[in-house]
Amino acid sequence: MGRHGTIAGRKAAQDSKRAAMFTKYAKAITVAAKDGGDPEYNAGLRVAIEKAKAISMPNDNIQRAIKKGTGELEGASYEELSFEGYGAGGVAIIVDCLTDNTNRSTSFVRSTFDKHGGNLGTPGCVSYMFSRKGVLIIEKNDEIDEDALMEAALEAGADDMETAEDSFTIYTEPNAYTDVYQALAEAGYEFVESDVEMVPSMESAPTDENDIKKLRKLIDILEDNDDVQKVHTNCGIDLYAE
Repeated sequence: MGRHGTIAGRKAAQDSKRAAMFTKYAKAITVAAKDGGDPEYNAGLRVAIEKAKAISMPNDNIQRAIKKGTGELEGASYEELSFEGYGAGGVAIIVDCLTDNTNRSTSFVRSTFDKHGGNLGTPGCVSYMFSRKGVLIIEKNDEIDEDALMEAALEAGADDMETAEDSFTIYTEPNAYTDVYQALAEAGYEFVESDVEMVPSMESAPTDENDIKKLRKLIDILEDNDDVQKVHTNCGIDLYAE
């Protein structure tokens, strides 16, 4: 995921940014609904709705986002943007945006990198260090049988599964992500996180405490912005460890 950490740390981070996540998920639903407003026939929309419900987004917000996507309600037209660069300590960063104002988003991302020890680069400057994959994280508990989970994931089209102390991480090709998500959700598995991510093939582990603080601040400010959907890094340490 480009960010190491425990399940507890991930949940705490999600809780602290719940309001910002509502905005991001609403945008994702609106974009997905452009391919059809009925989740029964639009798998991408179905997954986006399920993820929004998992963070307790009100149903009124979900329905409003769908109607904006289908054109039943007036709404902004969102454009996908991606920025690449380096943070403090040489950590590679990719910033994915959904925006209705490309100039605003570009200016914000550039100034945020500049103010917090980063360096925004040109397209391709760091993306070669990443592979695009579906990533689904499930918290370990006594009720989950590892072999059964792996079998279900592989049968649904997953490529691999990694086991950590407190979690299982399942990897898929991007075009198989929705099918694997749906199959595991229908089998009763719940996800701590799931998305199509830029997964690093090589990592960078800053050791200077000042660099770590700058990097953490840079990522936090980027993630708090409504235009930013996802921040991917190749940081090899847990920036939010106590």
